[in-house]
Amino acid sequence: MNGLISILLGAMLLWSQGGFSRRVVSGQKVCFADFKHLCYKIAYFQDLSSRVGFQEARQACASDGGALLSLESGTEQKLIESMLQNLTKPDTGISDGDFWIGLWRSGEGQTSGACPNLYRWSDGSSSQYRNWYTDEPSCGSEACVVMYHQPTANPGLGGPYLYQWNDDRCNMKHNFICKYEPESEPTVVTAGKPLDASKPEDPYHIVVKEAGIIPNLIYVVIPTIPLLLLILVAFGTCCFQMLHKSKGRTKTNPNQSTLWISKSTKKESGMEI
Repeated sequence: MNGLISILLGAMLLWSQGGFSRRVVSGQKVCFADFKHLCYKIAYFQDLSSRVGFQEARQACASDGGALLSLESGTEQKLIESMLQNLTKPDTGISDGDFWIGLWRSGEGQTSGACPNLYRWSDGSSSQYRNWYTDEPSCGSEACVVMYHQPTANPGLGGPYLYQWNDDRCNMKHNFICKYEPESEPTVVTAGKPLDASKPEDPYHIVVKEAGIIPNLIYVVIPTIPLLLLILVAFGTCCFQMLHKSKGRTKTNPNQSTLWISKSTKKESGMEI
């Protein structure tokens, strides 16, 4: 029984650590029931010419019903980092490319010591959470903020150029991340370039489709299958061990029927589950 408990605890730990292990696709809206039900969408462009400036990214999120990413806490920061890590799994061909977030300051050329306090979230958030890279923000003509995403770059004084923030010129071209309020109805988002003649040059246009109860149940059930299989294997192993021990302790009367005792336990132990 102790062995069964150990196996189950190990399975639960593995499952919890891999709870967000699915691949994140550019343009796919991902919602989290365990984080205020907020939704996010990463807009990543392999083609450098498709990346956009800060205001373009801001308008793209707004036209899709969201806003450029604001970050309320270190927990939310780690959540976005997890999404980017799943976007950039090995052998996916994802290259370096920073992401616009919704932090910026109006007015350029300010170099006073008060400059870091002038940054505001474009969605109106009052969050004071910051995650600046070392010696940032540099201010001056750089008034819009990106989240570093340069996995192949050599580390600087502040460490790798990954996930910390840097102010940049607002007309620079980058990827971006949108954030959405909780949805009243579940949706499934299909990424890609739909063949829409009215938007022939819109590289981040997203088609949103209503999802019924069954598709959403599928998304819930499928990730739990490995855990259920582990529980089934552990339970079967425990039962077999208990039966084997019980058989060793039982003295059977020669005249007593033994039909209820399986004579093929070795074969059964090799059955696939």
